Amino acid sequence: MTRLDPDRDSAPWWAAVDRGELLLQRCASCGVPRFPARALCNRCRSRETAWVPARGTGRVYSWIVNHQRFLPDLPVPYAVVCVRLDEGEDILMYGNLVDAAPEALAPGLPVRAVLRDGLVQWTPA
Repeated sequence: MTRLDPDRDSAPWWAAVDRGELLLQRCASCGVPRFPARALCNRCRSRETAWVPARGTGRVYSWIVNHQRFLPDLPVPYAVVCVRLDEGEDILMYGNLVDAAPEALAPGLPVRAVLRDGLVQWTPA
């Protein structure tokens, strides 16, 4: 599988994923968590940030099932899920569904993060 190249804001997140940690950016001024990483807090406009551990749990918000093999190491079919993290209503993270068939998906399905191959993936909790 492939992933995006880190940029200035996301480099600490990717480094944590490589270490097997799932982190979220949190505003050091008002405490609001955010993902994806960005330079300014949407709430208070502060540039002060901290990286904090994420629970790594959430619920499936949406998904798509791919039936086309885009990369040689992907199974077919495979699902990409959009997960609403337990940290907040507006914290959404994407990743492949692993260790379950796409037929197992349902809105609100509890999932947990699995850090594998330098990527965040999701499995039913």
